[in-house]
Amino acid sequence: QFTPAGEIVLNHIKSIGHELDTMKQELSLESGVIAGTLRAGVSVNYSMYRLPDELAKYNADYPAVKTRITVLPSQRIYSMLLANKIDVGILRGEYAEWRGEKVLLGREHICAITNRRDAGVDLSGLPQITRPADDDMERMLSQWMREQHISASRNRIQVNTTATCVAMVERGLGWGIVPEMCLENFDGIARPLYFENGEPLTRATWLMYQKQALELPQVRVFLDLVRKSNADRQKRDHKDIIPKHQNERKDS
Repeated sequence: QFTPAGEIVLNHIKSIGHELDTMKQELSLESGVIAGTLRAGVSVNYSMYRLPDELAKYNADYPAVKTRITVLPSQRIYSMLLANKIDVGILRGEYAEWRGEKVLLGREHICAITNRRDAGVDLSGLPQITRPADDDMERMLSQWMREQHISASRNRIQVNTTATCVAMVERGLGWGIVPEMCLENFDGIARPLYFENGEPLTRATWLMYQKQALELPQVRVFLDLVRKSNADRQKRDHKDIIPKHQNERKDS
């Protein structure tokens, strides 16, 4: 806890820090070099399966930029955006109430996955490996399980990450539900989920920021890089996740 005098000092230090960052950005623009600080928040799954390659390229192209990347669940990244604690966020889910800028990076299937040995086994007869999900996803998964008449397993394994869920399924410890993004190296059976009305269960990934963030050149080039990376991936990545009437995912 700061004393009253400490609070005064802290406020002045924050102001001085902001002025120094602004000065550095102006000087870098004069020299034609993009510098400054990139404050970005990224969802956990995206940071694991997409961000490393993108960030490596960004750091190589713009070595003068300091990167401050925060990896958290999407809802917490959204709160940071609202509080102006970050300049840009990469979030998964739906955010209809967001009033800033929002770019759809893509939508992907949500899949039920099993070990190959368990391909023909009723899911209700296998332990379910669950992981944390936001309220919207939990609601959709509950609806799907009701429509498929799949009851909750008495033998349930709760894990913290999607990667752990996938690894346990590969070892034949049960079945799980994960996004298609996580299945690039998965050696098992993946079935995309469909609701009773034929609508696929999908997950959106968004690039979100306030319009004033575009005044920062280090943010603009990051936005361009992420958009281009995802557009290129969609062109080359046509993995044959199976239609709902088939049984096994074809490996790319």
